[in-house]
Amino acid sequence: MAVWDDVVGQDRVTAQLAAAARDADALISAERAGREPARGDQPEPPSADPGGASQMTHAWLFTGPPGSGRSTAARAFAAALQCVSPDRALGGGPGCGFCDGCHTALIGTHADVEIVRTDLLSIGVKETRDLVRRSSLSPSGGRWQVIVLEDADRLTEGAGNVLLKAVEEPAPRTVWLLCAPSVEDVLPTIRSRCRLLSLRTPPVDAVADVLVRRDGIEPDAAGRAARATQGHIGRARRLATDERARARRAAVLKLPLRVDDIGGCLKAAQELIDAAGEDAKQVAEEVDTKETEELRAALGAAAGTNGRLPRGTAGAMKELQDKQKRRSTRTQRDSLDLALVDLTGFYRDVLALQMGASVPLANDEVRDSVQRIATASTPERTLRRIEAVIACREALDRNVAPLLAVEAMTVALRAG
Repeated sequence: MAVWDDVVGQDRVTAQLAAAARDADALISAERAGREPARGDQPEPPSADPGGASQMTHAWLFTGPPGSGRSTAARAFAAALQCVSPDRALGGGPGCGFCDGCHTALIGTHADVEIVRTDLLSIGVKETRDLVRRSSLSPSGGRWQVIVLEDADRLTEGAGNVLLKAVEEPAPRTVWLLCAPSVEDVLPTIRSRCRLLSLRTPPVDAVADVLVRRDGIEPDAAGRAARATQGHIGRARRLATDERARARRAAVLKLPLRVDDIGGCLKAAQELIDAAGEDAKQVAEEVDTKETEELRAALGAAAGTNGRLPRGTAGAMKELQDKQKRRSTRTQRDSLDLALVDLTGFYRDVLALQMGASVPLANDEVRDSVQRIATASTPERTLRRIEAVIACREALDRNVAPLLAVEAMTVALRAG
């Protein structure tokens, strides 16, 4: 299975990356053969030739809506750059998916591939400086030093400025792969130095196919999950495999029928917040205890000392606790945002019925509820309700108190 097989519904992007990987491989082969690289072997700056998107360059920006597979495409490209398959000498393209270089890059254990993601709200200056130092090292395997930054949109302004210098003047064998929802989420000075690859939302059928092929999910269940998430690969997989995720989604889809009065609005808002808090609590139970115990052991809180830490180590423990608190906040916000996305999908179906659109419903399992809301309302009111959900998401991004933002939304849903 080639590394590109999991890049779903992105044929144009895959073709560009495969061509760039071939150029990169040609450059490495030429240098190892002790000859001057042929014209076209050298990586070119991203703006050098708009028609030469197939050629290798040192910095790439992968953009696309959530679920489009930005990080999957970046990882596949990183694996292709590290491919050591002997088939390349016979004319095969890099990215076989089976060799040691491809396999270790895809699972995250390759010595020259650094995959960076965050479960916090932002990526700060300290973490970025560590990355820049890593990027200045020569690859241990002699091919490429690849830095995959999956959450480039979470860089603080200071962190972005630190990264700019490394992207502007990279080491000879360093490749930066940045992922963000849109070009506007990255500093203009950084994106101007990157080659842009725009991914699209994968077709529902393609997502269902990959769930069946890669995850062994039954075709009917895969189809329902892909349709419900409208092509979001990660959410579709979770919905198809996690019973709790299906239960949470079912509860969210009942909310439009529960906002008939102010009391119902406030109760529904509180339940959404509580559900998000429960998700954060579960993550904390799974991760925080293990992290804390590992740090205590590393700091020397051994048995026989009543669990007390040695002097001078309280700061490290406090830093860990702060990190865990930020992660809990991020988890709660992500869970709440997912519920709001599902709610937007519900009203999208309502609007489709009201307008007589010939599109399949994303939430066909609750068609009766969708039909009931559609009959009792108008397209104008449905659009206002969609706007209320969007306004709630924007308020949460601005750090408005979650309960206050959700209560305002449920009251607006009632008013229509």
